[in-house]
Amino acid sequence: MALFEQKLMWARSWALPALLLAWASPAAAQSEPPQDAAAVPEPSQVQDAAAVVPEPSQVQDAAAVVPEPSQVQDAAAAEAPQLAEPAQAPVGDAPLATEPPASEPLVLEPSPEAVEKKFESVVVGTSEARTSGSIHVLKPAQLERFERDDPAAILQTVPGVYSRGEDGFGLRPNVGLRGVNPDRSKKVTLLEDGVLFGPAPYSAPAAYYFPLATRMQRIRVLKGPSAIQQGPQTVGGSVEFLTRDIPASESAWLDVAGGEYLYGKAHGVFGASTERAGFLLEGVHLRSDGFKELDTVGGDTGFSRNEWMAKGRYLLVPEGPVRQTLQLKLGYSDEDSNETYLGLSSADFAAAPLRRYVASALDHMKWHRTQVVLSHELEAGGLAVTTSVYRHDLSRAWRKVNRFRGASIASVLADPTSARNAIYYGVLTGEQDTSSTQDALLIGPNDRTYVSQGLQSVARWTATTGPLSHNLELGARFHYDSIRRLHTEDAFLMQGGQLVRTSEPTYTTADNKDSTHALALHATDAIGWGPLVLTPGVRMEIIRSASRNHLTGTEASGAVEVLMPGMGVYGALTHELGLFAGAYRGFSPPAPGQPDVVLPEKSINYEAGARWTRRGERFEAVGFFNDYSNLTDICTFSSGCLNDDLDRQTDAGKAFIYGLEVFGEKTFRPGGGVTFPVSLSYTFTRTRLREDFQSADPQFGDVRAGDELPYVPRHQLYATAGVETAWGGLALSAFYVDAMREQAGQGEAPPEQRTDALLTFDVNASWHFSRWGQLYLSARNILDEQAVVSRRPYGARPNAPRTVIVGVKMGI
Repeated sequence: MALFEQKLMWARSWALPALLLAWASPAAAQSEPPQDAAAVPEPSQVQDAAAVVPEPSQVQDAAAVVPEPSQVQDAAAAEAPQLAEPAQAPVGDAPLATEPPASEPLVLEPSPEAVEKKFESVVVGTSEARTSGSIHVLKPAQLERFERDDPAAILQTVPGVYSRGEDGFGLRPNVGLRGVNPDRSKKVTLLEDGVLFGPAPYSAPAAYYFPLATRMQRIRVLKGPSAIQQGPQTVGGSVEFLTRDIPASESAWLDVAGGEYLYGKAHGVFGASTERAGFLLEGVHLRSDGFKELDTVGGDTGFSRNEWMAKGRYLLVPEGPVRQTLQLKLGYSDEDSNETYLGLSSADFAAAPLRRYVASALDHMKWHRTQVVLSHELEAGGLAVTTSVYRHDLSRAWRKVNRFRGASIASVLADPTSARNAIYYGVLTGEQDTSSTQDALLIGPNDRTYVSQGLQSVARWTATTGPLSHNLELGARFHYDSIRRLHTEDAFLMQGGQLVRTSEPTYTTADNKDSTHALALHATDAIGWGPLVLTPGVRMEIIRSASRNHLTGTEASGAVEVLMPGMGVYGALTHELGLFAGAYRGFSPPAPGQPDVVLPEKSINYEAGARWTRRGERFEAVGFFNDYSNLTDICTFSSGCLNDDLDRQTDAGKAFIYGLEVFGEKTFRPGGGVTFPVSLSYTFTRTRLREDFQSADPQFGDVRAGDELPYVPRHQLYATAGVETAWGGLALSAFYVDAMREQAGQGEAPPEQRTDALLTFDVNASWHFSRWGQLYLSARNILDEQAVVSRRPYGARPNAPRTVIVGVKMGI
């Protein structure tokens, strides 16, 4: 243990630059020196900070031998003189800028000689504070402050990110950026450690898999011109999840928690390193019995999820002018949940929002996923090349109630008291028995198998040409993915409040396979010249898709080539304040098997804003305007489409999406080892469809020019306030989301076609009872507010009720 502490303190003395843009633990935060660079921290504060080791991620930030590419920030050069001052090792919030001597010119981009690993900055060699685009990095302390499991709840803390609620747990988040359709997060590029993690990002971009957020070290959200670095979806931006790095020395950590609705979490990490090799093992088990109450039969309405990850690293050539590293990452995930698409009528929701109709008693999702990623890293001076080969396999089967033989469930719940619908409604609730073939329920599994694999390489080069500094990034990816669908249905009768299968044969509704080969190339260069950073870039996607329908024996193929240029600029007015602006082409590929007349989604996106950054402070305001030449929509089960309409694309034509994003964060340090972190995030958004069109997707239907898009809130606000000391902390958050349309339209939406406005509060308290342990209490939705967060695909669905969780973390 003493050896570990000695190595940790030594690592902190040289790893300070890696911490400059990271939130520290509460203990480290309270011991941060004042903003005056000449101030020396009190010895007691340093001792307190060194005595608490609550999280491996906090140790990794300081001690990792090979940090993640996003962890070494632009501040590494700006703060280089501090490397010789071990007394200032304990740091808290990110010192995004320091005041240079008056005699020195204002230069934001250091030379490549000043910092060899400049390429490891946030975006194309440019720090989060100085990038010419909108970027937000959620760091370990922010992720741990409220102990959230729902990825959508975490991402909505970032301005410009929206979500459509569904199951209350975040098992299959519906996330959108800057007004794009949030349905199954299909219009967002999703990555884990730089690799696409969607089941089939090109052939079927609906993200039925999301990694567990609790095992992430950081989450990075890119919008604006930076979005062209990642693809294929660039209309809104990208979300990247960064996993834990291999620790520099032997480390073990455990997080165990339990709470209401038989919530349970067990999360363990163990890793170690030698001079040339290292490994990390991580496992998470997450479960709940569910908060919904199933009519008549009762029972579990919750879920169980497991995720395992193993990393291994070997330094092939640890020293010399050319260094090489080999890393292997293996992963396994599975889920077993009793989830359903069936919601409630408005009257039933008002009476009992957590009720669940007996017609969904057999609904059950089960899937498992494997991943393997083999990476080779080469570093030579200012050049770094990372090459990865990857493969992900996902198999899932979701058995759920789909429809009545004679009616749509959504139409029944929209008007359950009409003479015709009253019979169907009685069957759904189990209050009436099935009386004809028309009110028989069709229930069946959607069985799907996904493959996603590819080879990608990213080269980053830092150089200087005269007065200009360059941070060049070149990337290439060859990718293949496919989806095999086998959807079947069986007829069930409602008898005495129980579902009874009929003797009818199983009916196959879909049997097809879609596949895509794609070559993606991109190039960007952050060019620094004094206080200016100019970032031109371009992305190219060459896509070839194929579709085969085994029921009809038909085949189709498609081909798309697109060039996406972009340009961003950042100019520093002072060392703290800067202006930035940019424009780029947005793109979303069409689904395989579409008719020739169907076009990809395209837009020209603009943004402009101002950013103030200083030690522990960031204030930013950004205006954005997305001009769509062709907005598209793909029909899915989750939006209410069935059978022949599934996966059919609609071209909606021209549209405008525009708005304002405001973000601010500051940590107040009055002294005495106490800090007060506060933050605020606000988004205002307006949308307008500019052409008439018709769509089979119930979210659109019969659209007229001037209609607004569904599931885009006009106002969204998130704010936090807390107090932290070496012994623990208390944090409170508030989240408000405006009512959202369920269907495209104009004016005030009728109650049956909109969600409810929702204001919720969360609170989290922690106590470091020893150098190796921490107790925490997390209360979510403490006022127990209940609201309709979605009516898709079938009926009103609630947010999660108040849930109190107690946990303990232990680490060595």
